[in-house]
Amino acid sequence: MFAARRLALIAGTIRRKRHLATGLLWGLLIGLPLSGMAETAAPEATDTAPAVIADTPQVESNAEPVEGSVARALFTSAIVNREPVDNLSTVANDIQRLFFFSDLRGLAGEIVTHRWEYEDRVMAEVTFKVGEGARWRVYSSKNLLPEWTGQWTVVVSNASGQPLATSRFDYTAKTTDGTATTVSP
Repeated sequence: MFAARRLALIAGTIRRKRHLATGLLWGLLIGLPLSGMAETAAPEATDTAPAVIADTPQVESNAEPVEGSVARALFTSAIVNREPVDNLSTVANDIQRLFFFSDLRGLAGEIVTHRWEYEDRVMAEVTFKVGEGARWRVYSSKNLLPEWTGQWTVVVSNASGQPLATSRFDYTAKTTDGTATTVSP
């Protein structure tokens, strides 16, 4: 039993590294200013992270019942050990790369997309194939130009295009006194 579990862990590590290398290679070949990484987490006896962030206004639930769910969806300045380091709703335009993290539950084997939108235009789409397991964490990133101030939206959707979650952040112009202000397009 121990040997089988160890082999499964090694195989998972190899798959993640191969996915990372393939994603980086394609990103270099086609020169896209975004990246997407998918990572799995082994089932845990206790989940130290909240299953749902109820006090975060940026995640909107879909009214129709959907198989599987997005337990967490948030913008962050970095991902460390497969977890976001912060939860951002307003970002100053001196930060030019932002990550979108989503914690998926009950979507094993499904295709999920992060669609980055700005001013009613799709700026990027990153598609993930969710691996086996009850919990799967994925993230994508977007390079932002300083002049792209205003409200940004990321829609997490399934293979049929049905939204599972929607998150927003404000990309604001930094003033000379160091504070951020929102610029309307």
